[in-house]
Amino acid sequence: MADSTGLQFVSAYAFEAMQKVDVVRLAALSDTELRLLLPCLVRMALCAPADQSQLWAQDKKLILRLLSGVEAVNSIVALLSVDFHALEQDARKEQQLRHKVGGSNGESILVSQLQHGLTLEFEHSDPLRRLRLTLSELLAIMNKVVDSNGEFFLKSSELFESPVYLEEVADVLCILQAELPSLLPIVDVAEALLHVRNGDWFLCLLVANVPDSFNEVCRGLIKNGERQDEESVGGRRRTEALRQLCQMNPSQALNIRAMVVEECHLPGLGVALTLDYKPDAADEAVSPLVSYVSGLLLGTNSKVRTWFSMFIRNGQQRKRESSSVLWQMRRQLLLELVAILPRSRSTHVPNDGDMEGENISGYSGLREEHVVKASALLRLYCALMGIAGLRPTDEEAEQLLQLMTSRPPATPAGVRFVSLSFCKLLAFPTLVSTPEQEQLMVMWLSWMIKEEEYFESAAGVSASFGEMLLLVAMYFHSNQLSSIIELVCSTLGMKIAIKPSSLSKMKTIFVQEIFTEQVVTAHAVRVAVTNNLSANISGFLPIHCIYQLLRSRAFTKHKVSIKDWIYRQLCETTTPMHTQLIPLIDAYINSILTPASKANPEATNQPVTEQEILNIFVCSAAQGEGSRGGRQRYSITTQLLILYYILSYEENLLASTKQLALMQRKPKSYSAALMDQIPIKYLVTQAQGLQQELGGLHSALLRLLATNYPHLCLVEDWVCEEEVTGTLPLLRKMMLTSNTCRYTQSQLHQAFQKLPSSSPRLMRILEHLTLLSPGDLIPYAEALTASMALLLESAVPRRILQTLSKLWMGLNTVMPRRLWVMTVNALQPSAKLLRQQRYTQNDLMVDPLIVLRCDQRVYRCPPFMDIVLHMLNGYLLASKAYLHGHLKETADFDRQTQTVSSLGVPGQPDTPEVTREELKNALLAAQDSAAVQILLEVCLPTSEEQRLGANTESLLRSIRGPIPGKAKQGSLGPKVRGGVENDEPEGGLFSDLREVQCLICCLLHQMFIADPNIAKLVHFQGYPQALLPLTVAGIPSIHICLDFIPELLAQPQLEKQIFAIQLLSYLCTQYALPKSLSVARLAISVMGTLLTVLTHAKRFSFFMPTLPCLVAFCQAFPPLYDEVASLLVQVGQVCASDVATKARDIDPLIARLQYLKDKPQEAAVQVEGSSKLTLPQRTAEELSGADPDVQLCYCVEATFMDIISSTLHGL
Repeated sequence: MADSTGLQFVSAYAFEAMQKVDVVRLAALSDTELRLLLPCLVRMALCAPADQSQLWAQDKKLILRLLSGVEAVNSIVALLSVDFHALEQDARKEQQLRHKVGGSNGESILVSQLQHGLTLEFEHSDPLRRLRLTLSELLAIMNKVVDSNGEFFLKSSELFESPVYLEEVADVLCILQAELPSLLPIVDVAEALLHVRNGDWFLCLLVANVPDSFNEVCRGLIKNGERQDEESVGGRRRTEALRQLCQMNPSQALNIRAMVVEECHLPGLGVALTLDYKPDAADEAVSPLVSYVSGLLLGTNSKVRTWFSMFIRNGQQRKRESSSVLWQMRRQLLLELVAILPRSRSTHVPNDGDMEGENISGYSGLREEHVVKASALLRLYCALMGIAGLRPTDEEAEQLLQLMTSRPPATPAGVRFVSLSFCKLLAFPTLVSTPEQEQLMVMWLSWMIKEEEYFESAAGVSASFGEMLLLVAMYFHSNQLSSIIELVCSTLGMKIAIKPSSLSKMKTIFVQEIFTEQVVTAHAVRVAVTNNLSANISGFLPIHCIYQLLRSRAFTKHKVSIKDWIYRQLCETTTPMHTQLIPLIDAYINSILTPASKANPEATNQPVTEQEILNIFVCSAAQGEGSRGGRQRYSITTQLLILYYILSYEENLLASTKQLALMQRKPKSYSAALMDQIPIKYLVTQAQGLQQELGGLHSALLRLLATNYPHLCLVEDWVCEEEVTGTLPLLRKMMLTSNTCRYTQSQLHQAFQKLPSSSPRLMRILEHLTLLSPGDLIPYAEALTASMALLLESAVPRRILQTLSKLWMGLNTVMPRRLWVMTVNALQPSAKLLRQQRYTQNDLMVDPLIVLRCDQRVYRCPPFMDIVLHMLNGYLLASKAYLHGHLKETADFDRQTQTVSSLGVPGQPDTPEVTREELKNALLAAQDSAAVQILLEVCLPTSEEQRLGANTESLLRSIRGPIPGKAKQGSLGPKVRGGVENDEPEGGLFSDLREVQCLICCLLHQMFIADPNIAKLVHFQGYPQALLPLTVAGIPSIHICLDFIPELLAQPQLEKQIFAIQLLSYLCTQYALPKSLSVARLAISVMGTLLTVLTHAKRFSFFMPTLPCLVAFCQAFPPLYDEVASLLVQVGQVCASDVATKARDIDPLIARLQYLKDKPQEAAVQVEGSSKLTLPQRTAEELSGADPDVQLCYCVEATFMDIISSTLHGL
C-alpha cells in the first residue's frame, strides 16, 4: 500500500497508552499523534462511564484538560450530538432498497441530491450529513465486497482519497463504528477498508481507537485472506495492512504469526512479521527467521510444510523484486550466513577484514559461538532447497560452499556441523560447479579424514564424522546409492528427494581419489571400537561401517582380518543393547561360512576361537559359583551376544553343509566340551528379565534354543521357573532374616553322611537352601547331587526327599545340563559306582536310556523318579537334535563323495541320504519305544509287592467300574482281575508304586501327544496284559489307539490280535464312543472269522484270553449283545462238537447256551432269585487236567453268565 506513504500512523507507544488508558503517557504525546486518537478520547470524556471510582474521575479530568486545547474536538463533539438511532434506521432502509434493486446506484435514502462532488459535499455539510455521506459510501463498499465472491477490487472513492479531509473522514468513520456496532461490525469494516486507497491508514486509526478489537480484526483479516498472499494485489495489500497493525502493536506480532500458520493463509505475512521482529535478547544463538522457517519446513505438520513450500516455489517464478517478502527473506538469510563467516570469498559481499593468513588454502575457522547457528543455517538451506525447491543464486551457492568447507572447533557441535556439511554436499552436489570448487571440496574431505581421530578425542563423543565418511565410501563401492540417500536424510533429519544419478560425480571422487576399497578396509580395522557401546549412543559409529564392509565382503576380498575387531567390540557392550549388534553378528557369520566368490573359496573370515569364547564365560562361571559382590569382567550383554554368535554359527553351519560340500569346504564346528562349559540356561534366564533392554536378542536366543537345544525349552521347565521365581518365593525370601545362619557345602555334605541320625539337621539346612535364589544354589549343586544315593535308604524321611527334589528343580532352571550329568552319575547302581564309570553329556545324548540304568530303588522313590523322568524326557529330545545335527553335518559331505564316485549313474546320489534318514528315524523310534517299554515294566509290581497283595488293579481302580456282587459271581476277565476292591491292602492306593505309576503315565501321555507314532509302535510291540487297566485309565491320550486297532487286528501274529482285543475291551469301557462301537463290532467279526480258520491248538490259545473281553463289549455297548451271543454259541458249538467226537457229552452245554441266548431274561430272573449260578462246579484241578475244548466250553458258558450278570446289575 504505497498510496499511504507519508501519512502519520499510530505509534506503538501511543497504542500501548490507549490499551492501558495511561493518561500520563497520553499527555506526553505530540499534537499530531494525539489528533489520531481524538475520537476515542472524546467519547471517553463525554460518555457516562461504567467505572465510578475516584481514580477514574481524576483520570477523566486529566483527559478533559488534555482535550481542552485541541480545536478538532469541537467537530467530534458535534458528530456525537447526532441522533444515531434515526441514522441507523435510514441506513437499514437503504440496505433493503439496494437489495431490492440489485445493488444498483439508484436513489439513496441516506444521501440525496448531491449537487457537487463527494469531497465538496463533505466540506459544506453539517455533522449529520457528513455522517450520512461517509456511512453511505462505506455501506456501498461493504455490499460490493459481499457480492464480489472473493475477487479483489480497488474502489475509487473521492472521500477516502482526498488528503485534506482524511482526518475528518477518519473521525467520522471511528464515530460511526463506535455508535453503530451492529450495523458496522468492525471486522467487516476492516475488510472493506482494504479495497480503498489509504485503507491501511484508516484501519490502523480505527483499531487504535478501539484497541480491544486488535486480535479480532487481525484474525478476521487472516481468515479471509489468500493462501498465497504474494500472488495477488489483494494479498499484498492485506499483508501490508496486517504488518502495519503489528508494527502498531509489536507485542502481539508473534501471536498474529501463529494465527497465520494455524490458518495456512498469508505466508508472506508470517515471514514479514519475523523480519520485523526484534528480539529482546540480541545474543540468541539462532535468529528468529531461521527458527521460524525451519519450524515450518521441518515440523511434523505436512499441511503447513506444503503451504510454505508453495510460497517459496511461486515466489521464485516472479522476477526478483526488492519489495517481495521472499527476496527480503533470502537477503536476510544471506546476510546472517555471511556474518558468521570469518572470511568470505564472495565478490558481492564485503569481507570481514579479520582474516588470519589462510589466503592459500581457502579454508577458514568458524568461531565456537557461531557453530550452532551455522548448523541451523545449513539445515534450513537444506530444507529450502530439498523440500521447498529453492534454487540458490550464484551468490548464495558460493557463500554456502564457503560455510560448508569451513573448519569448526573440535566440540560436539563442531562434529555435528561437519556431518551436516558433508551430507549437504551429498544431497546437493550442484553446489560444486567449477573445478576450483571441486578441488576445494576434495581438500576439505581430506582434512576430515585427517582430523577425525582428533575431533573424536577432543570433542569427547563416540560418534564422529569419520564413521560417516567410511560408511559413505563403502556404500559408493558397493553401489548402494539408496543407502547413501537414507543416510543423508537421516543425518539431516528431513526427507529429501535425491536422484541417485546426481551422486555420480561424488561417487567418482570417493572411489577414485579419496577412498579406494583397499584403503577403506585397512582404515576400518584400525578404527577404535566404541567403548561401552549401547543404544544410548546415537549417530554413525564404527560398527555401522564394519557392518557394511562385512555385507560387501570387502575384508575377505582384500584379505583383511576383522575377527579381532568384532571380538573387541562385542566385549565393549552394555545395556540397552545397540540395534546394530545382531545384524553385525549375522553378517560376520555369513562371511565365515560363505566365500566372497566361487573362484576363491578360501576367501572367508576366521571364526572366534574357543579360547576367546571361554575367556568371556570364565567370570560368568565364577559368578555362578557364588562369588557374589565380585564385579564381572564382561557384561551380561557381551555374554549373551557371544552365546547368540555360537548358536547362530552352529545353526548356519548345518544349514550350509550342502553348499560347503560342493566347494569341498568344512569349517570347524565348536566342540561339545566348549558348549558344556557355557551356562546357556542361566544366561537365557538372565536375558528374560532384561527383554526391554536387549531388544530382540531374547526372542532370537529362544528360537535358536528351540531348534538346537530342545531339552532346554521344556514346558515343564517354564512352569517350574514360575514357581521358583514367582511372587510367593519372593515373599518367602523377604521374610528371611539377616542373622540367619549360613551353611557351607561341607556342613551339607556331613549332614548327608550321618543319615539317618542327622535327619533334623539336614532338614534345617535344606529348608534354608529353599529360600535362596537358583543362582545362589549353584555352589551346593555338587553336594546335593553326590549324596542323592544316600537318600534311597528306607529310613530317610519323605520330607527330605521332597525338599531335595524341590531344590533340584530350582537348580534345573539355571544349570540343567551339568545338573543332569551329575545326577545320572550319582544315581548309578552301587556296582557301577565301584567301577567309577562316569558318563558325559555326549554319552547321554547318544544313549538317553542310560538315565534309566540307575539304582533300582529309584523306581520306588517318587521324588527321585520325577527327577529321572524329567531327565529322560530332556535327553530324548536332546538325542533327536544331536542325531539330526550329526546327520546334517556329515550327510552332504558323504553325498558329495558318492556323487563324485558314481557319476553317470542315475538316482545313485540320493540313495545314501535317504537310507541315513531312515536309519536315524528308526533309531529314534527304537529309543523312544524302549524307554516306554522300560517305564511300563517299572509299573509292574515286584514279586515282593505281589506277595503283599499289590497289583495293577488294586493300585488303579479297574476302568470297568464297580459292579455290585461282582466279587461273589465270578471273574469277568483274566486272572489279574480279582475282586479286591473291598479288601484294599494297606498302602495300596497311597503306595510308592502307585505314585510312580502316576508319574510314568503323565510322561507317557506327553510323549504320545508329541508323537502319536510312539503310541502306535509301543502297542504294536505289545506289553503285559496286566498293565492295560493302568495304561488305559492313566494315560488320557491312549484313546488314539482306536485309530490303529483295526490295523493291529489285521496282523498275522496271534499274540498281537489277542492284545488288540484286550486293549479294545478296556478302551470301550473307558471311551464309549461311536468309534469304539464300530471297532468293537469289527473285533467281534474278526473273532468269528478266526473261529473258522484257526487250528485246534490256536483256537484254545486265542479264545481263552479274548472271550472274557466280550463282557466289556456288551457292558459298554448293549446293542452288541446279539452279535456276542451268536459268537459265543458258535464257539460253544465248535468246541462241543470236538468234545463229542472224543467222548460222550455228559453235560448238555449246547442246550444251555441256546437257552441263554434265546431267553436271557428268564435266565436273569433265575440268577436274581438265587445266590449262585446253577452251573456245574468244576475244581481247578479238574479244569486244568481237562481237554482244552472242555475248558473253552466252560469259559464260553462263564462268559455268557457274566454278560447276563453285568446286564442285570446295570439295570
